[in-house]
Amino acid sequence: MKKNILLQLLFILVCSTLSAQKLELGKVSIEELKEKTHPKDSSAVAAILFNKGTTSFIYNENDGFLINTDVEMKIKIYKKEGYEWANKSIPFYVGGTEKETVSISKAITYNLVNGQIEKTKLKGEGEFIENFNKLWAQKKITMPNIKEGCIIEYKYSIRSPYLSSFPDWEFQESIPVNYSEYNTYIPEYFFYNIHNKGYLTPKVTQTSNLKTLLLSNKKLVQTGVMVKYDTSTETVSYSENQTTYILEDIPALKDEAFTNNIKNYATSIEHELSGEKMPRSNYKSYANNWEDITKYIYEHDDFGSQIKKEAYFEDDLKPLLTKNTSREERINTVFQYAKSRMNWNGNNGYLCDSGVKKAYQEKTGNIADINLMLVAMLRYAGIDANPILISTRSNGIALFPSKNAFNYVIAAVETENDIILLDASSKNTFLNILPTRALNWTGRIIRKDGSSTPVDLTPKIISKETINAMINIDKQGKIEGKIREQNSDYLGFSYREKNTKIDRESYLESSEKRHDNIEISDFTLTNIDSLQNPVIENYSFKSNNSIEIIGDKLIFSPMFFFAESENPFKREKREYPIDFVYPFEQKYVFSIKIPEEYSIESSPKSASLSMSENRASLKYIINTTEKQIQISVTMSINTSLFTAEEYEELKTFFGEVIKKENEKIILKKI
Repeated sequence: MKKNILLQLLFILVCSTLSAQKLELGKVSIEELKEKTHPKDSSAVAAILFNKGTTSFIYNENDGFLINTDVEMKIKIYKKEGYEWANKSIPFYVGGTEKETVSISKAITYNLVNGQIEKTKLKGEGEFIENFNKLWAQKKITMPNIKEGCIIEYKYSIRSPYLSSFPDWEFQESIPVNYSEYNTYIPEYFFYNIHNKGYLTPKVTQTSNLKTLLLSNKKLVQTGVMVKYDTSTETVSYSENQTTYILEDIPALKDEAFTNNIKNYATSIEHELSGEKMPRSNYKSYANNWEDITKYIYEHDDFGSQIKKEAYFEDDLKPLLTKNTSREERINTVFQYAKSRMNWNGNNGYLCDSGVKKAYQEKTGNIADINLMLVAMLRYAGIDANPILISTRSNGIALFPSKNAFNYVIAAVETENDIILLDASSKNTFLNILPTRALNWTGRIIRKDGSSTPVDLTPKIISKETINAMINIDKQGKIEGKIREQNSDYLGFSYREKNTKIDRESYLESSEKRHDNIEISDFTLTNIDSLQNPVIENYSFKSNNSIEIIGDKLIFSPMFFFAESENPFKREKREYPIDFVYPFEQKYVFSIKIPEEYSIESSPKSASLSMSENRASLKYIINTTEKQIQISVTMSINTSLFTAEEYEELKTFFGEVIKKENEKIILKKI
């Protein structure tokens, strides 16, 4: 009996030791390296075996309290598609008088070679610093000797003098995470609001530790005729609040169709500094509101003062405005001039990198250089223009007021009943048509007096795609005809952004492939530079594979290669909203002539479908005569955003649309 108990205890001890080893850097087993697929997600290209972080406060007499964060990461790479996980970027703030620092250690790649574990350490050439802008830089590493099956591990530390720069902790990634642990050690002097994101709930444990500080005090004292410094020390005790968050077996956060930024829905924790109370001091509040944030930004030298500068463009812009008397003409003239002169360098930011004057001279700049310049030009032209701060779709949505909530700026002109949005960073934008990267729910307009209010960025205009076709079917089941495609507003903008940079031959080749390998000829394109008009394509086509021939019957969908074949919504359940970016309408009007040798045996019936509150609808109208088929199909998505609770209804709607679009006409030989 005692022997059995001892064996059981030994087994538990061994298992505990093995488990602990797996959560330590430098502990890699042959079994781990041999593993070919993730045990719970065979499709995973890589997995995080563990991710452990600790944020604590360090005190020194010169700087006071500093925030220090240590992170240890161990990653298994299963497939070549997972090699990107061998690269790591760590952003840090460099914009203040004091700078954050980042250090990297224990960076090793492990491979299994001839049954033995081979270690390759990260060398100096695999580590470098890259500057984003005046405020931010990032330290990047590229791990060496990456192969399928390898394991990489590293540790990095970030030290910050800014108590508001408490790092975010992300439990969930686009690959599985076996184990994620985050520990915070916060002195009783500092108060943080904790914000949780995502649909998973970590296990939380809290405790309190007694800590001490040794403080030195210097003061001048006089002894007789001698004056000297007298140094005394004082020991201060304080309470440190320890919180541990643990999540295990975290599934990969997989992107789905029509998702804004999947990171918005990842399980994570954010800390917002709300106040501090140091010994023998009153409580000091740090809680910011959006007015505080925008006031700070507006008063920054690389923001508000840039809008006030005019002399650098005055000689060029003034002659262009002499013939423009109406407000609308002046807005258009300034906007077109700014777009034609300036070229975006690909960098975001609400603060200027070069400064508007230098950017104007060099004809290139970041988003702030270009759009703050646009605001200045509009004001020079007598237009009441103001900047709008934005967080791009890739930057996500802030949970609380913060300077880091924004990373983009556009121009705006307020009218009596509306607001005109302008972004001169793309050659293809026009009034109230922004790059889709900027369409992230709401922005914040800052006026000359420093006040600010939220602005809805959601497009209200329904962008339209209209396709008209004249189609002839011959007795061999081949079809030919003429097609006219029109794309307006955001659909026109997207067409121009995507297709104006590729040559005509490549575009036609991809278009033929997209439309079931039809053959296109006589292609013309109009309004490509007339931005406020629809882009129009006209072309002739032939197809030998659009109709199925069974015996003496011809069978086909009257929408041919324009019918959707696959529902974009496949999951049974969805946890986050569906974002179409902008509302849109797709309309197809076809006239189909059937061969003399055939008659219509059966055809689909006209039908209407709609979601509740008409948030989406389909109108399918078909009319037939002896030798002619007329069909009009209109699908409308009348709002850009649907909640997760509406997912099931939306999925069903799309399923019914696809089913209807693929219903067949049967022609029977006479």
